[in-house]
Amino acid sequence: MEAKIVRRQKIRYGIRAKISGTAQKPRLSVFRSNAEIYAQLIDDATGTTLAAASSRDKDIVAQKVPKVEKSKLVGAAIARKATDLGLSAVVFDRGGNLYHGRVKAVAEGAREAGLKF
Repeated sequence: MEAKIVRRQKIRYGIRAKISGTAQKPRLSVFRSNAEIYAQLIDDATGTTLAAASSRDKDIVAQKVPKVEKSKLVGAAIARKATDLGLSAVVFDRGGNLYHGRVKAVAEGAREAGLKF
């Protein structure tokens, strides 16, 4: 189990070395736990979080749907918050996870809501 965690950390560090977010094009970082999923827009130049959304938000918790569908709702929520801030493009950071399942659903939900990446 420990080797799996170390491997994922190395992948995440490699990804983070290659991508970076700015105020005009922030990084859309996705964290996936076993039960929940979290997304945040990060400006790496200043080290600040511009907006965040998760499957624990009240409007998403109220909907009784499977985890993949909740992930899509999280993507749409973070896209709405980005457009409220006047952002239309982001850099996607999958956080060391495979681009599959819930991580892919966040990306698809954000794209359908109007974000470009």
